[in-house]
Amino acid sequence: MLDAELAGPVGDMELDVALHVAPGQCLALAGPSGAGKTTILQMIAGTQTPERGRVTCGDEIWLDRSRGIVLPPERRRCGYVPQDHALFPHLSAWRNVAYGLGSQRRSERHRLALELLERFSLGHRAGARPQTLSGGERQRVALARALAIAPRVLLLDEPLAALDTRTRAQAARELGAVLRQAGIPSLLVTHEFHEGALLGDRVAVIDRGTVIQEGRPEELAAAPRSAFVAEFTGSVVLTGHARADRGPLTVVELDGGGIASATDPGEGLVAISVFPWEITLRPHDEHGHDSAQNRLIARVHSLTAVGNRVRVGLEAGQPLVAEVTQAAADDLGLRVGLEVAASWKATATRVTAR
Repeated sequence: MLDAELAGPVGDMELDVALHVAPGQCLALAGPSGAGKTTILQMIAGTQTPERGRVTCGDEIWLDRSRGIVLPPERRRCGYVPQDHALFPHLSAWRNVAYGLGSQRRSERHRLALELLERFSLGHRAGARPQTLSGGERQRVALARALAIAPRVLLLDEPLAALDTRTRAQAARELGAVLRQAGIPSLLVTHEFHEGALLGDRVAVIDRGTVIQEGRPEELAAAPRSAFVAEFTGSVVLTGHARADRGPLTVVELDGGGIASATDPGEGLVAISVFPWEITLRPHDEHGHDSAQNRLIARVHSLTAVGNRVRVGLEAGQPLVAEVTQAAADDLGLRVGLEVAASWKATATRVTAR
């Protein structure tokens, strides 16, 4: 079990986090740039020291500022994979992996390094130097090197950020399998929620040094506790003023004009959120015959193809995003400047703190 309680000033923000990661579990620490994610990894690894805090791994105390205990990085047995992988360019793949094996005989280091590379399906590339490897291969070499020391904890800093789009999906699948098999606590940081959801058993959303909400990815997406979490998990967020309506609905008078209804309770200044794929688009002069209670007239300002779907940027007093199939976009004749009606159900509308 990895337990870390870290607090104190970091630049212009105040860090205050408590993280708990069980053996075999991966916690994804997700948030925007400057939220303190990499700093937290460095404090756990021992390359930075917080003003206050305690870090334990199992029965080992790595840090306890109240007792003056600060173990140096080399005594913490952390497998650390930095964002750029930090491989030695002049060393072959197997020598990069063997680097952390210390004073063992060369033949033994060679054998162990080859075993790890075989585990990552890279035995045939053992003699290759990093510049001749693909992005995904370099990532696997870096992971093999991190695991060579038999770490108590695995720390990963933006593990997919250095990879191109084509390589990223395959590398993510391979990394997920490694994290499941490692059997040790793993902590990774990312600035993208979907990456954290893909790799983490749990996701902790962090902003300005504080964890805003933690839980399983599906829990965070379905029940965000704040507008920040809703937007970070991929929802459209609109602000307004809520009042109770007659019956079971909450009515929100939206900033910039328009009204939306929700089945969640709410009162006063609130934010509402809805997933882009729950928003239906129709010609602005056509009223739908479905059960959608919410309808806003909006103007298209951007169209972005994502696979066989289209993300439609809209302006409706506030920015709005809908996601429709390419066929639906073609049928509607969507183009920049076109006026459309955007509608969604009250049951799909979540009310959160502003």
